[in-house]
Amino acid sequence: MASGFFALLDDIAVLMDDVAVMTKVASKKTAGLLADDLAVNAERASGFVSSRELPVLWKITKGSFLNKLIILPVAFLLSAYLPAAIVPILLVGGMYLAFEGAEKIYHYLFHREHTKQVVDLTKLSKAEVIKREGKKIKSAIIVDFILSVEIVIIALGSVIDEPIKIQIIVVTVIAILATIGVYGLVALLVRMDDLGYKLIAVSDNKASASKSIGTALVKSLPVLIRILAVVGTIAMILVAGGIYVHNIHIVHDLVHSLPGILGEFIVGLVVGIVCLLIFKTVKKIFNSKKE
Repeated sequence: MASGFFALLDDIAVLMDDVAVMTKVASKKTAGLLADDLAVNAERASGFVSSRELPVLWKITKGSFLNKLIILPVAFLLSAYLPAAIVPILLVGGMYLAFEGAEKIYHYLFHREHTKQVVDLTKLSKAEVIKREGKKIKSAIIVDFILSVEIVIIALGSVIDEPIKIQIIVVTVIAILATIGVYGLVALLVRMDDLGYKLIAVSDNKASASKSIGTALVKSLPVLIRILAVVGTIAMILVAGGIYVHNIHIVHDLVHSLPGILGEFIVGLVVGIVCLLIFKTVKKIFNSKKE
């Protein structure tokens, strides 16, 4: 009886050790995508009335958990009964990531003059504010769904050769940590300027440390979001390139002599440019027929 109990504890210890190792591996695989997720959501969670930022972010976070509640069972069923579908889904997801990255670079290079129109929220009615919030929340949850699919599939792809029980634990942990980590950091980011304004307000001395820190926080937020956007774009291209390099032998052979990061970036950029050209060509043809 006692020996059976200790054997069970030993099995649990071995399982947890395997889970810890594979979780670390899966975390490295999804780190780039999480950087993009953070950048995208930091941008989408900003632009609200200060008192509404955290409630709106909480709604998006709940939507993110619901997304993963839908995605995870489907991913595990695919892994158990149709594992051959994982790589094709990864490749399609890689196309999407590469396309998004290439499109961001394209807009930065050729459409920088098209700035977003700033909306004065104080001039909107309560109904208009609620409607605007609803649209942004819906848009953010849809984007989160797409990124969540990629995070789950990439994490699953990194443990696809492991037993299903380890797959379930590792991928679920990654999915939960992704939501908590990303939206926790987003919450800190969107409130950074408010903390800065409070420090400035309580400062009596113009040259005080609290005012200097507050001013630095207010000024650094837009810069930090822009940096995250750049990092996220590069990360998307790298993740997309890595998917193709590690899953298509011909592509791997073409870039194997290059440093890993450079090869993955080149492949991701090429895939993104091709997808962008196809998208723009199809869109142009569709618009011409519509006219």
